[in-house]
Amino acid sequence: MNVQLSELRMEKPYEDNKKYKKELKQLQYDMLNVQQHLFNQKVGLVLVFEGMDAAGKGGAIKRVTERLDPRGLVVHPISAPHPHELRHHYLQRFWRKLPQHGQIGIFDRSWYGRVLVERIEGFATKPQWKRAFKEINDFEKSLTDESYIVVKCWLHITKEEQLKRFEERREDPYKQWKLTDDDWRNRDKWANYVSAAEDMFKKTHTEHAPWIVIEANDKKNARVIVLKSILEHIMQVCKEKGIPVINPQPDVSQGEEA
Repeated sequence: MNVQLSELRMEKPYEDNKKYKKELKQLQYDMLNVQQHLFNQKVGLVLVFEGMDAAGKGGAIKRVTERLDPRGLVVHPISAPHPHELRHHYLQRFWRKLPQHGQIGIFDRSWYGRVLVERIEGFATKPQWKRAFKEINDFEKSLTDESYIVVKCWLHITKEEQLKRFEERREDPYKQWKLTDDDWRNRDKWANYVSAAEDMFKKTHTEHAPWIVIEANDKKNARVIVLKSILEHIMQVCKEKGIPVINPQPDVSQGEEA
């Protein structure tokens, strides 16, 4: 998968707010039915969210999960490993967080830190992060060979849009906690992160665990695409693996707003 992030068409505004709410509500209802279907079929779902700082990962995760049965999912916000976790193989802490069959596990950042932040910041040696591409592919293949579906989303924004969002967070008392000194430092290495991400797409995009690259300058558009892409991949995998197909659902987009 050869993706040039600088060539993405970022300006795709969702101008009709009423249409957005209607479409979002229908997609969320479809996602709820998928959750129940996968539970009945005992198939686990692993969703990975990566992207630049302030790209909207949290907002996208919220829209994916807000109408689901909370008993059947766990969201894992991934940060730097704790000292005791450094005594294990780096994938060990992720194995421990995998969902049960029939459950959903969502990773807000993931094992791809090995080939992104750990690579760029020098927390992993060159042999370690270069070896990680095969390790990660094998890890994901072992999941999809079992009863799991894996979908990976990269939300991308421009550097200018990131600065705008940083400044908004700095001024908003309800969002200041989202902005850290590391976020500002990472902006100085923007080109390095872009290069590492493009390398990651090339080496870890597979049929069984695809990357979905989403233009996220417009948050509403990104959220709709995230839900559509996840649902499409799940349906494709169910068809390929002979898992009973999910019945079409009625239009529930009327009534309560999303």
